[in-house]
Amino acid sequence: MSIAIKEIANKQEWEEFLRQCGQKSFLASWAWGEFQVGQGFMIKRIGAVDKSGLRAVVMGVKIKARRGTYILIQHGPNFIETNPEEIQKILNELFFELAHWAASVGASFIRCAPLLERKEQNLAIFKKLGFRIAPMHANAYEATWKLDITPSEDDLLKGMRKTTRYLIRAAQKNSDIAIEKSADPEQIEIYGQLNEEVARRQKFVAFKRDYIEREFDTFAKDGQALWFIGRYKGQPAAAALIIFWSGIGFYHQAASKGEFAKYSIPYLLQWEAIKEAKRRGCLIYDFWGFNDPKVNPKHPWAGPTLFKMGFGGQAYEYVKTQDLPLSWKYWPTYIFESLRKFKRGL
Repeated sequence: MSIAIKEIANKQEWEEFLRQCGQKSFLASWAWGEFQVGQGFMIKRIGAVDKSGLRAVVMGVKIKARRGTYILIQHGPNFIETNPEEIQKILNELFFELAHWAASVGASFIRCAPLLERKEQNLAIFKKLGFRIAPMHANAYEATWKLDITPSEDDLLKGMRKTTRYLIRAAQKNSDIAIEKSADPEQIEIYGQLNEEVARRQKFVAFKRDYIEREFDTFAKDGQALWFIGRYKGQPAAAALIIFWSGIGFYHQAASKGEFAKYSIPYLLQWEAIKEAKRRGCLIYDFWGFNDPKVNPKHPWAGPTLFKMGFGGQAYEYVKTQDLPLSWKYWPTYIFESLRKFKRGL
């Protein structure tokens, strides 16, 4: 198989190929690339081609951080191919091209969060290419919880945990609770206030409001984003940003107010988002992130994961984030991130 690498500058060609891929997220979408450009980052979109046509695509983003400059690949490369030998050949060519680009822009390594199943056969593919497991993840999930939403609404409800189904129905019967859907960018104010409160309560650093605002605006241009706002007696109690892309609904950003916890508003909000995804023709609902609460009961994601699991579905675990060192400058970054990971107890 003879493979050529080409840059892809056509949105339709990019999106049409990704539409055929089984494992994907909106972090590989054309819109996400435009979002990165709007953030001031340099990007490169390339594809692997043979006589049968386009076989794989990948988008790299040049990140210049205090700890070093590197190329970030979130949830890619993306394939239709499932044969490990063919994937290996394609990746050889793609990363050869990306390594040249990385060197030309002063990057010392490539960091990749692939969506290949977490098994030895796929780990071996990256080892052969010279990758090593990264000390930090690539700001993209390495495992997630997904729900097939092709069944009827009644069957989806039947597939839920009994408690989850009960809480949804209880919230539906409560006339003080309302769920709103909105494409109005001004709703970022409601979400921002809720998110900042959650960050204070749970002691984490939240995404900046303008970051989420730009993300929403980028996807909303193509009708791919909605705000879901849950209210109790008119007061904002919960909010979520849902992305609808390439046949998948993504539960990406969410926050809720602790004082309204007993009313189970996030359960009804989630159900309304699932129904909207189904109405739009989506086949899958991606709950965005998973950490097995049985294995890691003290992990910050353990509680949110239990919430997600109640809606039915299954876990998908992918090859852990991989680093490809390109120069000695990678190693100070590796040491710094390893120490930080140790201090955080991750």
